[in-house]
Amino acid sequence: MSSIKVLLWKKNKNKLLHPLAIRITKDRRTSYFSIGQYIEEKYWDSHNRKVKKSHPNADKINQLILVKLAEINGCMLDSEALNSHASVATIKRKLTVANTMDFFSVADEYLQSLIDREKYNQYISQKGRIKKLQLFVGNSKLNFKEITVPFLKKYETFLLHGQKKSPRTVVNHLIVIRTIYNRAIADEIVSRDFYPFGKGKIQLKFPQSEKIGLSIEEVKKLEAADFLAPAQKHAVNLWLFSFYFAGIRIGDLLLLKWSDFKDGRLYYRMSKNKKYDSLKIPEKAYAILEYYKNEMGVNKRALVFPDIGEVNLNDKKHIAVRVKTITRNLNRRLKLAAETLKINKNISMHIARHTFGNISGDKIPIQMLQKLYRHSSVTTTINYQANFMKKEADMALDKVVNF
Repeated sequence: MSSIKVLLWKKNKNKLLHPLAIRITKDRRTSYFSIGQYIEEKYWDSHNRKVKKSHPNADKINQLILVKLAEINGCMLDSEALNSHASVATIKRKLTVANTMDFFSVADEYLQSLIDREKYNQYISQKGRIKKLQLFVGNSKLNFKEITVPFLKKYETFLLHGQKKSPRTVVNHLIVIRTIYNRAIADEIVSRDFYPFGKGKIQLKFPQSEKIGLSIEEVKKLEAADFLAPAQKHAVNLWLFSFYFAGIRIGDLLLLKWSDFKDGRLYYRMSKNKKYDSLKIPEKAYAILEYYKNEMGVNKRALVFPDIGEVNLNDKKHIAVRVKTITRNLNRRLKLAAETLKINKNISMHIARHTFGNISGDKIPIQMLQKLYRHSSVTTTINYQANFMKKEADMALDKVVNF
């Protein structure tokens, strides 16, 4: 048997102001939960258990009492539904956590969990997205119940039009909110009744992204660009090296060691999915390796490319931050190189991967592409390569219009 009742706590009668509290009784055990308001005894209606109208803030405090009563009652129902033996202390502890752990507090725990799992790239991205939400809120506190469908739609508008973010980027920002909200539900900090995502609410779906790689002619322009400034030429070398190895990601490329190249093959483990594999060293890649060998010399334990510098390679968090900065600089130099070479397409380090997909097109069996891309699932490869497989669609179009 359980009950809840609001009362004026008059333990110290000599004080002028007394706290309003809610008494929770279950299985003959009692605990008190303060609602954070203090009033004089003369303003308390003990019969109706509410603040008298003569108090200047009577309506607001009485509304707060109703909200807290509903919150506590909901918590008791949830606890008893999950565990009929839940004690009054357990219920109070859940109430205390729910009232102290706001969205940003749970977000801090989530970010720490990414660090603990050494997910540093994800940590950097998610931390930036949480900071953007704090900018929108304009406060360091955000109650989960404030995150409603209208709130999220306003935030979406803020990102799209105020921050000029792409629709795909906006979805990523909303996903981190959903992830943290789900974490709070799992920890019983907030009830699923307030969940703003799902059918009839906010549904998250990535818009189809545009993946456009360079053509063979455009890649040849990069290969022949010996007249570029040294910084731009270095960026082009890294781009081409990535392309020659089926679009190896920049985070893996920058950490390649001379010892990773053995017997005409590259051996390395992808940081994204931890897959270990080896690829033949293409002849064109040998020329780039020879260039950096002559520039820097060969130390089997040293990195092939100089960008990371002399850092502790075991400090993965620092490495992740460095890679982000280096990538921005490389992309800026690649854009300058593209302008010089009259390449009228967006070019970045990641476009090397799209370019491999674009040129491979329909030429290579999907299972072999899965191996070259180092995808864990062939479904991922099919979805990715669908952007570049145009031959059959082009032939079908010609059959209809060429009459």
